[in-house]
Amino acid sequence: MCLITFAYNIHPKYKLILAANRDEFYARPTQVAHWWEDHPKVLGGRDLEAGGTWMGMNKNGRFAAVTNYRDLKNIKTDAKSRGKLTTDFILNDLSPEEYAIDVHKEGSQYNGFNLLLMDEEIAYASNYSDETFELGFGLYGLSNALLDDPWPKVEAAKARLEVLIQKEFSIENLMEIMLSTETYADELLPETGLDYEREKALSAICIDTPNYGTCCTTAIRIDYEGNVEFAERSYPVGDRINQTVSFQFKIEK
Repeated sequence: MCLITFAYNIHPKYKLILAANRDEFYARPTQVAHWWEDHPKVLGGRDLEAGGTWMGMNKNGRFAAVTNYRDLKNIKTDAKSRGKLTTDFILNDLSPEEYAIDVHKEGSQYNGFNLLLMDEEIAYASNYSDETFELGFGLYGLSNALLDDPWPKVEAAKARLEVLIQKEFSIENLMEIMLSTETYADELLPETGLDYEREKALSAICIDTPNYGTCCTTAIRIDYEGNVEFAERSYPVGDRINQTVSFQFKIEK
């Protein structure tokens, strides 16, 4: 994933409300969200190049999502796939905090990452941060810098989510807050090593460039009874088609 905003334990009905965009090169082969054949209790999209997932969930309630930390000057050609971080957690039984600590120790084996992990609580880890964190209640945003770093699109996505959850809303409404293609003023752009044109294009919540951009949007609602709604909308870029897949299930403990 490349942009995630979520509300945790601040809504009267939902424990977690999350909306996210996955940005990727259109040519990278991908499966849309589905129940995995090799792990039938795991739901999520799948990267067919490395085998992991950018965001997934187990029927037992374990959830994980990863974003890249954008640092073009420090790319390792022999790094492990960041999709392994999410998959291993979903199939693990360590608490989010324990797993985050273990991953943090091995952070140098990966290119830059941000990792969200949820079971009974939510933890955050990044190999660009000196610490791991267990997150309290609140509204958060994450892109390709550290959690809640105030990139314009992070602040905009959080603001859209905050407004949305003040009223009745559908899972479709949740996906719609991630569709803005507005780019931001030059003085607000981060400096991540990209040339100006790419930095400008990638400042949008929903990215649209010829070879790279937002491939899908995911929306999740989990209520306090453990009922899950999970929807993913794919966009017609590369070999992908315009489609939405939806799933509903109850967490099994």
